[in-house]
Amino acid sequence: MSVDMRTTVAGVEFKNPVIAASGTFGFGREYNNFYDVGKLGGISSKGLTLKPRLGNPPVRIAETPSGMLNSVGLQNPGVEAFIETELPFMKSLGTVVIANVAGATESDYVSIVDILSKTDVDMIELNISCPNVKNGGMAFGVSPDSVESITRAVRKACKKPLIVKLTPNVSCIADNARAAERGGADAISLINTVAGMAVDYKTRKPVLAVGGGGLSGACVKPIALRMVHECFKTVGTPIMGLGGIMTGEDAAEFMLCGASAVQVGTANILDPFASLRIVNELTNLAESDNIAKITSIIGGLIVE
Repeated sequence: MSVDMRTTVAGVEFKNPVIAASGTFGFGREYNNFYDVGKLGGISSKGLTLKPRLGNPPVRIAETPSGMLNSVGLQNPGVEAFIETELPFMKSLGTVVIANVAGATESDYVSIVDILSKTDVDMIELNISCPNVKNGGMAFGVSPDSVESITRAVRKACKKPLIVKLTPNVSCIADNARAAERGGADAISLINTVAGMAVDYKTRKPVLAVGGGGLSGACVKPIALRMVHECFKTVGTPIMGLGGIMTGEDAAEFMLCGASAVQVGTANILDPFASLRIVNELTNLAESDNIAKITSIIGGLIVE
């Protein structure tokens, strides 16, 4: 039985629901040496800023039980270099290209989105886990008011479908999902990394050079599933689910909780073939269950 693996998010059709998550896949070049990454549903770019960034000093990554901490610090070539060098390559792959953007001020976000709106990226993903330098360093995505405000400001400049990526480091993720929807988001993606820390007992110091970092990997999956389901029950905006997806069955679980598509992150670092393997596993799972359209399982979680 052939399964229709297509899914649509905010009017954009994906050949399958599996997207390589931002920050774990670069711009796809390295992974394309292992397999044709055009077989994926899409790629979300490295987080882009107006100017190039070298990122944080090492150590920037630490392994944890069932997960990974990172404080890479948005190392990227800047938006202009992305448009000139990386975007043509990404578009040549024949899959959906999502530009992930970051900033330190509202004007940063608006400026970079305005620039990207004039290109042929397919969607823009707003990373609002960045510290707002004009608000004491508190992340844009922490409070519903700031989520709505930054989304609304960017929406005015954005001519592409706009995804707002939500942080889990909040008191109520559903409130922030509602705020993104009010601000004009076409879709939401969640979850970004969970705030964490690793400590070296022998040195009496944090493992990461800047102290704390973002926790990702299999250990965050239960948190992510709960939050995706809470948002699905709360908003009508389509959802991209991510957080600890390591297998095709994991991807299916996120879709049952309400995700129209999924993003695969840390698994790519453990296994360069992970995203393609997850596409194949999800397809095989659907075939074995006689599912004609993969979208038929979206929101199918039975809660008694």
